[in-house]
Amino acid sequence: MSTCPAPRLSFAAALRVVALLAVVAAAALPARAQLGARTTGEWLKTLDAQNRVAKLKVDEAVALLKLKPTDVVADIGAGSGVFTLPLAKAVAAGRVYAVDIDQGLVDHIAAKAKEAKADHVRPVLGKFTDPNLPARDVDVAFIYDVLHHIEDRAEYLKNLAPYLKPGGRIAVIDFFPELGPHKSDPKLQITREQTKAWMAAAGLKVLAEHKLYDDKWYVVYGR
Repeated sequence: MSTCPAPRLSFAAALRVVALLAVVAAAALPARAQLGARTTGEWLKTLDAQNRVAKLKVDEAVALLKLKPTDVVADIGAGSGVFTLPLAKAVAAGRVYAVDIDQGLVDHIAAKAKEAKADHVRPVLGKFTDPNLPARDVDVAFIYDVLHHIEDRAEYLKNLAPYLKPGGRIAVIDFFPELGPHKSDPKLQITREQTKAWMAAAGLKVLAEHKLYDDKWYVVYGR
């Protein structure tokens, strides 16, 4: 019985196969496209660490936003949902979009919101350069300890701004580079001055600055 040799791929076909495999690999690890990315389990362990949560000053940070009960809030990079539920409590007649690029974290927040009967929390799987919100109805976008993890910050903020209602605001809290956990990694550092420039390019200016933390700055931007 004769055997037929296996067909050989042409060079062009082989390139198409390699390209397809690259796409599949990229899709399998979506959260790894941003800076300092980790697995879902690693993030949950870090974000929910008792010593970290104790320093967040969650209630004070949320109070400084002066939210109305009917406001729509976008919790950008919501992570484990540490801020999501307190924000939801503050806008009980409104809505909270809990945005993250990690599907595992999005699912975690969905379960957390369901357990808390917070039906007005809408988990959202964001994109690397766009929060991918379902509507352009945001009163406040809240970004805590997340902006430095976004690789293209200027592009992300430019794409976030149009989701704001007239009079909408973006609140950013991030580490002073010399006091944060990424002192040795310039890629994971941002300054107030840099962020002010990115916001200006997105059509936003500084509206307020709050001195709530010793190691982080808290600035609110709007049109």
